Formats: sequence, C-alpha cells, structure tokens
Amino acid sequence: MAGINVNPTRMELKKIQTRYQTARKGHKLLKDKRDELMRQFLDVVRENKVLREKVEMALGQVYHSFSIAGAVGNPQMLQEALICPKKECALDVSYRNLMSVIVPQFEIQVSDAGVDSCNYGLAFTSGELDASVKELNGIQEDLIRMAALEKTAQLLAQEIERTRRRVNALEYIMMPQYLATIKSIKMKLDENERGNTTRLMKVKDMMLKAQREQRIEEDDEIFYEAHPDERPEEEEA
Repeated sequence: MAGINVNPTRMELKKIQTRYQTARKGHKLLKDKRDELMRQFLDVVRENKVLREKVEMALGQVYHSFSIAGAVGNPQMLQEALICPKKECALDVSYRNLMSVIVPQFEIQVSDAGVDSCNYGLAFTSGELDASVKELNGIQEDLIRMAALEKTAQLLAQEIERTRRRVNALEYIMMPQYLATIKSIKMKLDENERGNTTRLMKVKDMMLKAQREQRIEEDDEIFYEAHPDERPEEEEA
C-alpha cells in the first residue's frame, strides 16, 4: 500500500500518527455501530417474517371468502355493495431515531361511525362477504405494522451498507496508508540520523588525527630543543 506524499519530518510524523489513532478509534466505533445495526436489522426481519406469515394467511382466508361471495352472488351486486365505504381512516406518521437512522411509525385511526355495521344492505349479500370484510378489518393494524417494519428494514439495510463501506475504507485504505507513511517517515528519519552520526564520527576522527599530529609536532619540538644536535638539517630549496 502506497503511503501519503508528505515531507519526512518529525512534525509530519506526529500528525500522521495522530490521524492514525483517530482512524483506529473511528474504525472501532463504526464496527460497533455496524454490529448493533445488524442486530436491530435481524430483530426487525424476524418480527416482519412472523407478521407477514400471519397476514398472508389472513389474506388468503379473506380472498377465499370473497371468492365464495362472488361465486354465490352477482358481481355487480358486490361492486355496488363495496363502492361506498362507511368507515373513515386516518394514518398518523411519526418518526424515531434508531441508531442514527430515522425510521417511521404508523398508527391508524378509525372513526367510530359504523365500526360494527356494514355499509351495504344485508338482504342481497351473502354471509361470505360479511366474513371477508370482517377478516379484512381485523388485519388492518397488522398491515400497517408490517409496512412500518419493512420500511425500517430497508432503511437499516441502507445504513448498514454505508457503514460497511466506511469500515472497509478505514480498514483497507486509510489505515494502511497511514501505517505505510509512518514507516516511510521513520525509515527516512533513521537514515538521516545514521548519516549525521557517520558525519560526526568522520569529523571526530579528523579532529583526533589533527590533535595527534599536533601532539607529535610538539613532542618533536621539545625533543629537538633538548637535543639540538639531533635536529635534521633542512633541505635546500
């Protein structure tokens, strides 16, 4: 993984190390959020599965009763009987925050007028129509609850996907880049430090050599002063 192109200085090294620590903390928080979102998502899916099975079974019974009512009665009569509904319903929508995901909550309000009565006459309709209408009224709340659960599951799935992409970006792109940059800067700093040490050692050797030569010259001068006869003659130019 290629690192970030920065100047190999100790200040930049400190900045990159700080960013890496922040990325590690963010990565851990996002992983915890992803795991909690998955748990919430699975709970919603399980509840929705149970509710869907219940609603599908009830709708099957409703369709069965309505089919029988259509078979024993006149289709035009069924259309006239159901064309004008007697009940009035209002759907209240509220929202709640679920792990930073705004999910809807539905609540149905049914008017009291005609709750227990039908909006059609009983003289020309069959009992199967009454049963189908009653069964359909009985699953209204379950249908509304299932709609809220499915929307919640959809929003949670989208947030899980976004969180997963962020976790992967931190884990496989940003954090390796920071580590590669830190390693590169440390290697460059170590190389510079070794170069400085080598230069200092060379300067020290040169200074020691100069001191030794000066000391030898001083010792020779003292010796020749004490023994002038031993002083070598200077070479003629």
